[in-house]
Amino acid sequence: MNSANFYYFLLLALLLSFSACSKKAYVFTSFHEPANEGLRMLYSYDGYKWTALNKILMKPEIGKQKIMRDPSMLKGPDGVFHLVWTSGWKGDSGFGYASSKDLINWSPQQFIPVLQNEPTTVNVWAPELFYDEVKKEYIIIWASTIPNRFEKGQEAEDNNHRMYAITTKDFKTFSEAKLFLEPGYSVIDVVIVKKATADYVLVLKDNTRPERNLKIARAKSALGPYTGISKPFTGTLTEGPGVVKIGKDWLIYYDAYGEKRYAALKTRDFKNFKDVSAETVIPKGHKHGTIVTVNRRTIESLKNNEDK
Repeated sequence: MNSANFYYFLLLALLLSFSACSKKAYVFTSFHEPANEGLRMLYSYDGYKWTALNKILMKPEIGKQKIMRDPSMLKGPDGVFHLVWTSGWKGDSGFGYASSKDLINWSPQQFIPVLQNEPTTVNVWAPELFYDEVKKEYIIIWASTIPNRFEKGQEAEDNNHRMYAITTKDFKTFSEAKLFLEPGYSVIDVVIVKKATADYVLVLKDNTRPERNLKIARAKSALGPYTGISKPFTGTLTEGPGVVKIGKDWLIYYDAYGEKRYAALKTRDFKNFKDVSAETVIPKGHKHGTIVTVNRRTIESLKNNEDK
């Protein structure tokens, strides 16, 4: 092989390698009931067909019940993956937090107290992360019940949830917890989506009987206020939405627990939805998580780590 051909093939190999590393892939944080094993993940190359990593990536070490439910993760502008999760069914006044640069090696777990000044708080459920590019800060929202705080609805006082929020720039210093969403009824499992500039979408679960379904609200900024809550776009007994953009479409994955299946809808405007569940593959046992876009090299590293 002459030198010209050698350099040609070398350049081609480098281009192929770069393409393989830079092409989009996706990870889906997950857990299995009863949530005492720890963090799991699914991976996908197209956002539709998912494969489970055969490994627990982090075992729960904090919280009264030492569980790890509802893991929410994002990759910050610092290049670090930040993860929060539900650390207890009841009795915890905060949630768990850890970070990682590669999804394999994790920082020591921390308990982030958020409602320590509310001694009657029943629970802190499903913390959800969002990075506000406008204010350059992280927003963490979650559902809590503070008995007798709001007008009595259909739910018992120990199940009358509202959404709260804190902000942070570094996961060391946090703002005081404030009420984030008060729709006039029990609400949980809320996800913030930036659709466009000054166009934010909130996917939420109306947790009242006989509703217990998913709805949409809109706002001009990440922290709201969110208004115009829609009619439900899913059936009853649905929860745990996870949203990802694939091309021009937004996919909303959710747990249709009444039907004992994981479902998916496709939308471009968050007004019209198409059921694409038949086009997806979700491993058995997967529960409530968030989807993060990564490069393929991250997936290959996770796969190579499975047997270690």
